[in-house]
Amino acid sequence: MAALAPDLVVVKLPCTEAGLTAAAALRVQGVRVTITAIYAAQQMLLAQAVGAEYAAPYLARMESALGEGKGFAEVVRMARIAAATGSSTRVLVASIRNASDLALLSAEGCDTFTFSPAVAEQLFCLEATERAAADFEAAAARNAGKPAGSG
Repeated sequence: MAALAPDLVVVKLPCTEAGLTAAAALRVQGVRVTITAIYAAQQMLLAQAVGAEYAAPYLARMESALGEGKGFAEVVRMARIAAATGSSTRVLVASIRNASDLALLSAEGCDTFTFSPAVAEQLFCLEATERAAADFEAAAARNAGKPAGSG
């Protein structure tokens, strides 16, 4: 499959001994890989060692397995490892449950995410923004046709 579209296909493998062995073999062939099912910051080092393009922790699953806030902290450590080592392996944060986690992780240096349409909707659907936009539209409608500076 990777041979059909090498610029588009990224093979996803688990962060297990077998997965990492397969990833290393695929990288020798020039196949792009993502190491997934990462639950601890030190696993970022394994993804880097095999030359993975992405290391994919699942935030919500980590929070459930490790405890509230601990999964988030591990993802932040992964991003810090990537930055500190100058690695080309990017942290691809998946299983994000809300837009605020997306913003918090972005503030911590994460820049690659997968998220559901429901989370995407949270990015756009803020009541205060919708209200302000409606107020702007109403003001524009009231001022339509009036000379500049008269209203």
